[in-house]
Amino acid sequence: LADEFLEACAVLPHSPKASAALSRRCLQNLLENHLHFRTDDLSKQIDNLLSRNELPSYLAKEVDGIRNIGNFAAHPIKAAHTGEICDVEPGEAETSLNTLEGLFDFYFVQPARQAQRNAALETKLVDTKQKPLKQPKS
Repeated sequence: LADEFLEACAVLPHSPKASAALSRRCLQNLLENHLHFRTDDLSKQIDNLLSRNELPSYLAKEVDGIRNIGNFAAHPIKAAHTGEICDVEPGEAETSLNTLEGLFDFYFVQPARQAQRNAALETKLVDTKQKPLKQPKS
């Protein structure tokens, strides 16, 4: 994930289209290999993710945007009014990167920080002979 994300960041100034395509690939990698959505259809994977209702609303709303912007990068999609092929704009590719950062924060960074805080508190509770933290029911 890190390599794909960093590559998408690196190519952004040179090719928003390439950056968007790499962001789309990175999202699919996250969904398949880390969240275990085992289907080749990115749209279905996104639907599965959104049906969990676990993401903050601001982030959930942007996840499908990565797929759509990536589709503009990978496929010649024409505008209905002009008939011109829609290209990926730099701001759209940057939005995809920002959304990926939000997903990484939600799934990896915040849980790791919370685990560190809990471990420190558990150590203090043991040292002071207090009861351990209550665990949520599964």
